[in-house]
Amino acid sequence: MSKDSLAGKVAVVTGASSGIGRASVIRLAEAGAKVALVDLKEENAESVREEVEKIGSEAIILDTDVSDYKRVENSMKQVMETWGRIDFVFANAGINGRWTPIEDLSPEDWDQTLTTNLKSTFLTVKYAIPHMKDKGGSIVITSSINGTRDFAGFGRAAYSSSKAGQVAFGKMAALELARYKIRVNIICPGWISTNIGENTFQEEELKKIEIPVKYPEGAQPLEHKPGRPEQVADLVHFLASDASSHITGTEVFIDGAESLL
Repeated sequence: MSKDSLAGKVAVVTGASSGIGRASVIRLAEAGAKVALVDLKEENAESVREEVEKIGSEAIILDTDVSDYKRVENSMKQVMETWGRIDFVFANAGINGRWTPIEDLSPEDWDQTLTTNLKSTFLTVKYAIPHMKDKGGSIVITSSINGTRDFAGFGRAAYSSSKAGQVAFGKMAALELARYKIRVNIICPGWISTNIGENTFQEEELKKIEIPVKYPEGAQPLEHKPGRPEQVADLVHFLASDASSHITGTEVFIDGAESLL
């Protein structure tokens, strides 16, 4: 794929300041896209914007709580006011939340995880649609192997439910938006080296529900190590580009065969 495969296009990336979001922003900018960095951590986003500008593209920072519909709607409007179009949306923001047995999981923790992961995906897609209907485009949602192909993540009932919900939502959206030439796909990463662990709260109570699972050496058979954000970013770039023009409503697993064990 050429470096100008997204030249003149505008991308919106949530959770853009770190990990998969940051790597994807850089990859999209390298392909020629202008990128809106949607994130609560504005100070981290500044360094990402500087990287984009060094590449020779443009970026704006939109300090946004993606679970707040007014702020999400306003962010999309700001992108339109700045560049006049939205071609690609990467609904990537999310948290691991609290990992604990269901009986110990508080309703508040359940709500926080489902709101941050699933509701924010709905809001991001909902408020992008009016700005994409005329020209079409691509939407990618970050789900996970958890709740889709792997259910051995003990204590992750809320997280896995949110991730399974994202797949169902993405497929519904893909069919609904096909008439507008808007493609919607879902990526399902396995263990990727990111800092999402900072938003993980693993409780001691997990010991009472864990079932021992013994894996062969290396939990990721393909490379025997976690994936890199840049590898996921290459997939995001592919799904954003015209190279994937006939792909929609599909979840793509990127885990080095981890979830097949």
